[in-house]
Amino acid sequence: MLMETAAAPDPFVASLPVFAKFESVADIDNYRPIPDGWALATADIVGSTKAIGAGRYKTVNMAGASVISALLNALGRQDLPFVFGGDGALVAFPGSALEVTRNALAAVQRWVADELDLTLRAAIVPIKDIRAQGLDVRVARFRASEAVFYAMFAGGGGSWAEAEMKAGRYRIDPAPAGARPDLTGLSCRWNPIEARHGEIVSIIAIPGVSRDLRGFQFLASDIIALAGRQERDGHPVPVNGPDYSLLPAGLDIEARAVAPAGRRWLAKLWVVFLMTLTAVTDRFGWTIGSFDPKVYKRDVASNSDFRKFDDGLKMTIDVDADVLQRIENRLKQAEEAGICNYGLHRQKSALMTCLVASPLQRDHVHFIDGAAGGYAMAAASLKAKMPD
Repeated sequence: MLMETAAAPDPFVASLPVFAKFESVADIDNYRPIPDGWALATADIVGSTKAIGAGRYKTVNMAGASVISALLNALGRQDLPFVFGGDGALVAFPGSALEVTRNALAAVQRWVADELDLTLRAAIVPIKDIRAQGLDVRVARFRASEAVFYAMFAGGGGSWAEAEMKAGRYRIDPAPAGARPDLTGLSCRWNPIEARHGEIVSIIAIPGVSRDLRGFQFLASDIIALAGRQERDGHPVPVNGPDYSLLPAGLDIEARAVAPAGRRWLAKLWVVFLMTLTAVTDRFGWTIGSFDPKVYKRDVASNSDFRKFDDGLKMTIDVDADVLQRIENRLKQAEEAGICNYGLHRQKSALMTCLVASPLQRDHVHFIDGAAGGYAMAAASLKAKMPD
């Protein structure tokens, strides 16, 4: 994903193709190769399935999003390509930022361990090493709204980098005890968003053994078209945004992100005050200076990443039983033909984790996942069907 930014964009990022129709995500012609001198920072939670089974899905999501927050803040820019994976993340960055990125990854690993009691593994994989394997990392931009682009990744290199990380290669070790990353803007103020049409379904579909990329492109187009039978293409967030909550379920996690132990009660009070003020002004149609809570909520809906392409199609959508059955039938047909492998997870609600530099700017981004495991459980389902 990329956030529109007032800073001068990176020349490579500025040169990336932009498409406005999501149906174009599986077309490799829309992508450009990342420069050789760049690298991928990748991270995920060890044992995320077990943590999710213990009801810690919101904590797992916050840990995954913290990687993006820490790296973008450390590098001082919001326009680098990144993608949120539910229990982890991927960020592409220029080689000149290697040391800063390494330190930020180490710090966020330590924070996740100390504050969230989870283990975050991380790695930095050079693009040159990926290409030496006959793979590539290509990026395109999807315009989700007037203010926000999403980065889409193709070429298989991101998946290879993740596998190398899980095998213990290219590893980044955690920083010493007490290190804290800069997680400014990371928030968790929305309660779970209930399904309105039937169920919230998290889907991961990747190219299958036939390596029929044209067939996979047709499959992706078909799945997107089937989701398009639902209101707003299956977007789980209502068009006018989610409801404000006076006591967000993720309040303690956000306080841990933004404040040291002795000052967390102040951080919590501040969030409750802001949410109360915002809810009241929203209820009566007021504004706070130039901040309009109704416009902000609509932007939240527009800027949410409920679908993406990351070496495969990933979607968290709100669909009724008929649409879900049609999607499952199409995926099963493609899997049997070797065109894809897929994992799917169903739940009653969606979760939202946010990066908000300022509520007065419109380039805030919002990560969507299923509220009962989402992408992590879909990935586990996919892995269970894959040969060892």
